[in-house]
Amino acid sequence: MQITYDDQADALYIRLVEGQQQVRNVCLTEEVTLDFGPEDQLVGIEIVDAKRVLGQGQLPHVVVDHLPVAAA
Repeated sequence: MQITYDDQADALYIRLVEGQQQVRNVCLTEEVTLDFGPEDQLVGIEIVDAKRVLGQGQLPHVVVDHLPVAAA
């Protein structure tokens, strides 16, 4: 897993699967987007306005069961 933050864009990205993936985006809110790769595997989470969203604890409740662990 890799977490990157772009201070100028105030955007946080959590990469769960390494490498380039062709993804399908699912917007949970205006600020939170999930990226799904092949076979609907969650590969990343993007949070814009991250300081505001994370600082105020406004992330939607998301439960992901049985998330396969990517090989290192």
